[in-house]
Amino acid sequence: QVQLVESGGGLVQAGGSLRLSCAASGRTFSNYAMGWFRQAPGKEREFVAAISGSGGNTVYVDSVKGRFTISRDNAENMLYLHMNSLKPEDTAVYYCARRITTMIYGSTWYGLPFSYDYWGQGTQVTVSS
Repeated sequence: QVQLVESGGGLVQAGGSLRLSCAASGRTFSNYAMGWFRQAPGKEREFVAAISGSGGNTVYVDSVKGRFTISRDNAENMLYLHMNSLKPEDTAVYYCARRITTMIYGSTWYGLPFSYDYWGQGTQVTVSS
C-alpha cells in the first residue's frame, strides 16, 4: 500500500509564502503523476495542480497559475507545492494524491478526485487578511 504524508501547512498573512511537502512510500514513485487538491470547510474538494511522473509537465487551476509551483524529487520520493502571493481564498486543507497514470493526461480527467488512487491526510493552510 502507498502512504502519502503532507506537511508544511500553517498560518500566514496575505501575500506570504508556504511550501507544502508530501512524502511518498513505495518503489515506483516516478511511475505516477501526482496532484495537489484542496478543500475548504463546506466546499467540494478542488483540483490545484498536477505533475507528470518525470516532472516534465505541470498543470494548474487558473486561480493559482503564476503563484503556485508544483515540483517533485523522484530520488527522494517527495512532492512539493510552493505557494507564493497567498490569498485568503487559498485557505483550505491541502491534500497530495497519486494519479493512476504516469502522465497527467489520460483516459480520466486529471481534475477529478476519482482519477487518483492514494491520498494523504491533508495539511491545513490558513491565510489571514
